Order: sequence, then structure tokens, then C-alpha cells
Amino acid sequence: MLTLHKTTAAFGLSDVSPFCVKLETYLRMAGIPYMGKPAAFGKAPKGKIPFIEEDGALLGDSQLIIEHLKRKHGDTLDAKLGAEDIARGHLVRRVLEESFYWHIVRERWVIPEGWRLYKPIFETFFPPGVGKLVVPMIRRGMTKAMHTQGLGRHSPEEVLEMGKADVSAVAATLGDKPFLLGDTPTSFDATLYAFIASILLFPVDSPLRKYTQGQQNLVRYCEHIQKRYFANGQK
Repeated sequence: MLTLHKTTAAFGLSDVSPFCVKLETYLRMAGIPYMGKPAAFGKAPKGKIPFIEEDGALLGDSQLIIEHLKRKHGDTLDAKLGAEDIARGHLVRRVLEESFYWHIVRERWVIPEGWRLYKPIFETFFPPGVGKLVVPMIRRGMTKAMHTQGLGRHSPEEVLEMGKADVSAVAATLGDKPFLLGDTPTSFDATLYAFIASILLFPVDSPLRKYTQGQQNLVRYCEHIQKRYFANGQK
């Protein structure tokens, strides 16, 4: 059986990492049996999570893993999509993973209220006593990475408008459909759920979370995905 190497469930999510939530949601949508296991970061083939172990081989990067699983287990979710739908899904996925992701980072690693919640969870990823020493260094690294990416160079007001634009674009694309591209789930729904739920369910009273909560179609969508694919719990 495939082993999914991940971190820990928290805040009503199956994992604190949106990329882990994405991959786990895909596995459930595609009906691929798997076993979750706490990640040993030293084994991660690309130095990050999630990664999988299957038939003795390790594979990293959530999207590369999904493409591998499509080839090996069959593409039950996306095989019938046309070029236009694939392009639309690709654009939504890239907005969420390359732009909106950094807003999630900011909510958890930079905003003091978010950091107070996230810090004790992240410390549990390390041996006792080690987390309190290394996590502040990791936080400085994440803050520097956000500055290098660009979001960290802007004022809070500018950052909020950028985040709201991402949320609005995704909400408009979803519309009143049950899934991103229509009546049936696709692999792109795994990303949409993972990243929007990571804002909606992180219990910080931030302006971006309030704005996202105001997009009722996104709220209904995340509730629908949770009920359909995580009815037996988030672990």
C-alpha cells in the first residue's frame, strides 16, 4: 500500500500543510488506498513534504506525485477534461500555489496572533527541546523567503488587497458549481479545497480570513468537500 508521509492534523484540517492536504484529498477523490505516516524530513527526496513511498521508491512534490499516480493508477478524475478546462484548472492551481500560498505563510508565520497558534504545533515536528531552538530560525527563514518572493515587501493594506484579489478570482471561477469545473471532481479540486480551507479553518480573526468567509460559495464548497471526503475524520 502507498504510504503518504505528512505532518499532523490541526484546525479541522487533515494536515497543517496545504500541500499535504492537497495530496491527501486527491488520494481520497481518486480512491487510491494509502496509509498516512509522520514524515521523517531526512527521507524527503526533495527536502520537503509531502512525499510518498510506493513499491520501495520515494517520490516528492505534490503535483509530481499526482501526475505519477495518474500514470500508475489511472486518471479517473481528469481523463475526460477538454483543453479549456485543463487550462482553467491549471491557472487556478497556479494562483493558489504560487501566489495565495504566501498569504497562508503570512497568516501563520508573520502575523503575531497566527504565530502564537502555529508555533507550538510546528515545534512538535522536532525532538523535545530541539523545536524551541530551531523554529525561531525557521521563522526568520520563512520571513526572508516571503520578502524574496515579493509579498513581504508590501504594506499590510497592499497585501490584503492582493489576497482578496486571489480569493475573488477563485470564487468567480467556482461560481455556483459543486466542483471547480462542473458536476464532478477533478484533481484541481484537491488544490482548491486545500488552500481555501487552510485560510477558512485557521482560527485567526484576520481581514483576509473574514473576506474569504464572506465568499459563501467557497464556504459551501469546502464544507461539501469535507463532508464527502473526510466524513470519517481528518487523520
